[in-house]
Amino acid sequence: MTDYTKLFRLDGRNAVVIGAGSGIGRESALALAAHGASVTCADLNIEAAQETASMIDADAYELDILDPQAVSEAATALGEVDVLVLTAAMNVRKRLLDYSKAEFERVVALNLGASFDVVRAFGAHMVDRGRGSVIGFSSIRGTTVEPGQGVYAATKAGLVQLFRTAAAEFGPAGVRVNAIAPGVVETPLTAQIKSDPGWYQAYADKGALGRWAQPSEMAGAVVYLASDAASFVTGAVIAVDGGWTAVDGRFNPPA
Repeated sequence: MTDYTKLFRLDGRNAVVIGAGSGIGRESALALAAHGASVTCADLNIEAAQETASMIDADAYELDILDPQAVSEAATALGEVDVLVLTAAMNVRKRLLDYSKAEFERVVALNLGASFDVVRAFGAHMVDRGRGSVIGFSSIRGTTVEPGQGVYAATKAGLVQLFRTAAAEFGPAGVRVNAIAPGVVETPLTAQIKSDPGWYQAYADKGALGRWAQPSEMAGAVVYLASDAASFVTGAVIAVDGGWTAVDGRFNPPA
């Protein structure tokens, strides 16, 4: 008989959060630890990772995911990883005709290329052990776009298909791979929008809840996908977007 009181517990599991130095990554690390996981906070910014780690008595690990060799070494050095959370991403907000090839390559390299390396490196060890949960972050921009978001949107849509393929290929070994698609979240990545009151409010009004999310509001989905509560969930994309993708436009017609 299933003990539902422990459905979301992560006691005895080792989790690695890449991008744990701030924003959604930090909150994911805190939430996983609160549910019993032993967490390693990985980030390019080791000081930020150490700050997060100090909040939960965790380990910090300096990792540049743009370096495939460093990713491979981390997957080995960090031992048996039961839960992997990947939050690192970047955006260059420009219309396609204004984009440079260098900017395109920079966004693709981090958002998609590094995800490819991380999933393969850590996923290989999980497949060998016959267990594990990989959780990545797509975006509402993986399905809905706006001018100036084309390259970012393409990488987030690509990440979904990469994760779905990993779910199909890793599934027979008992490894689950899923993505979370946030809406607008108050993180350093959205600083440009937050600084413009009109833009900020327009984004708030687009969702059904009429506001932005806090990074902590993504943590519940992370814990769910990491836990036995999601034992039969793989290849999924969970929208945590305040109803953004459910609402048709910004016009609220009269009843």
